[in-house]
Amino acid sequence: MKTNVIYTVMIGCLVASLMACGNKQKSNDIITKTVEMPKPQEPVRLQPYNDSRDVSWIGKQYHVNINRQPSDSLPMVKDETGQKFVDNVFRLTVSRQDGSVFYNRTFTKKALTQYLDDDFNKTGVFEGLVFDKADGDWLVFGASVGHPQSDEYI
Repeated sequence: MKTNVIYTVMIGCLVASLMACGNKQKSNDIITKTVEMPKPQEPVRLQPYNDSRDVSWIGKQYHVNINRQPSDSLPMVKDETGQKFVDNVFRLTVSRQDGSVFYNRTFTKKALTQYLDDDFNKTGVFEGLVFDKADGDWLVFGASVGHPQSDEYI
């Protein structure tokens, strides 16, 4: 008898739940949040940077100084949202122990064009120039051009 009552209650619940779900109207409305693209702001600049170090090269001491400055005179770079970025200029100075200048040159991204593909030439910012090593008759430096605010660089 108890079993019959339990089966009857279970069947009643099943029928009630099927009837409750069966008459719902379906909607074709899709509810979603609209995403607004951020509006471009003032052009973004990297902070000025200066690196100075003493280097032993060909049996003598030299002083290497690398200075990075954002330059408004260079073409600006835009990302996919239209945000503008100021490109940089680097001044490399190598001085002898007595303070006389052995080498002095200013570099822009244009000096690296042959090493960059079209994408980095158009949308990359000249981010870094660093001393690497003294190798025989050479002072070796590394340069990097990157997409602004990303980890992509050459």
